[in-house]
Amino acid sequence: MTVPAPDLPARVRIHEVGARDGLQNEKTAVPTEVKAEFIHRLADAGLTTVEATSFVRPEWVPQLADAEQLFPLLGDLKGVHLPVLVPNARGLDRALALGAHRVAVFASATESFAKANLNRSLDEALAMFEPVVARAKADRAAKVHVRGYLSMCFGDPWEGAVPVHQVVRVAKSLMDMGCDELSLGDTIGVATPGHVQDLLSELNEEGVPTDRIGVHFHDTYGQALANTLAALQHGVTTVDASAGGLGGCPYAKSATGNLATEDLVWMLRGLGIDTGVDLGRLTATSVWMAEQLGRPSPSRTVRALNHQEQ
Repeated sequence: MTVPAPDLPARVRIHEVGARDGLQNEKTAVPTEVKAEFIHRLADAGLTTVEATSFVRPEWVPQLADAEQLFPLLGDLKGVHLPVLVPNARGLDRALALGAHRVAVFASATESFAKANLNRSLDEALAMFEPVVARAKADRAAKVHVRGYLSMCFGDPWEGAVPVHQVVRVAKSLMDMGCDELSLGDTIGVATPGHVQDLLSELNEEGVPTDRIGVHFHDTYGQALANTLAALQHGVTTVDASAGGLGGCPYAKSATGNLATEDLVWMLRGLGIDTGVDLGRLTATSVWMAEQLGRPSPSRTVRALNHQEQ
C-alpha cells in the first residue's frame, strides 16, 4: 500500500554502488563478463546511476583490477551514468582515456581512516585530491562530474564518535576544491536519525546546499533505512544503495553491508516516492548475482519477494 508522508521529496535518485563498492569486498574476483552483465541488468531494472568500477592499483583492490577491460563493455548503455572511483591523477588518466564522464574521489573525515585507506594524513589526502578534481573540472568540453565521497562521517572504529564540526571541515574542503556532489558515508553503520539531521543542518549553515548532498548508509545496527528517512525529511534526494545489500569496506573490518537497494525501493514505493526502478527486475538481478557469488542475498526484501515466488 502506498501512503505518502508529508514534506518528503517526490523523486529520489538512487546511486547504485553494488558493482563497485559491493564487489570490491569479495574474497575472489568476479569475472569481468559477470560484472558487465550485472551492470546491464541493473540498468535494465531502471537504475540511471550505476557506479561501475575503480581505477586503483590492482594490488590495492584486486577484485577491481579489470577496470580497463570492464568499462568498454558498458559502452552500449545509453542514458545511464557510470561513475568510477579515481584515487589519484594516474587513476583519473586511466578513466578519462576510456571516456569516463563521472568520477569520484574518496576522502575520510578522520585521521585514522585516512592512514588505513590511503596511507596519508587527512590533510595530505585532501592535498592529493585537489589537483585531481581541478584537472577533471578543467576540461569543460568533457563536462566531467566529480563526486566527493566522505567516509567515517558518524563514527570511526579507531577514534569513536566523529565530531560534526570535523566532518563539516573536510566536507567543505571537498566542495571548495570543485566537487559537484558530496556523499556522506556512515562507513561502520553507527549513525542514528538525529545525528544525520544535525550533520545536514551544520553543512547547510556552512554553505553546502542540500541538493548537492547524497547519503551512504551501512546497516550494521539496522539503522540504514531510518537514517535515510531522516535525510529525506531534510530534503536529500540522492541515496546510495547496493543491489542485494552487497559490500562493506575492506579497510574497516566492522563495516557490514550497504543499505540494500531493494529495501530502499520498497520503503520509497510505500511512501509514494518515485525512483524509476522496477522492483521485480531489481530483485531478480540480485537473486541472479547471489547465485554467481554462491550465497543468498542479505537483503530482507529480496528474500521476502523471492520466497513469495517459490
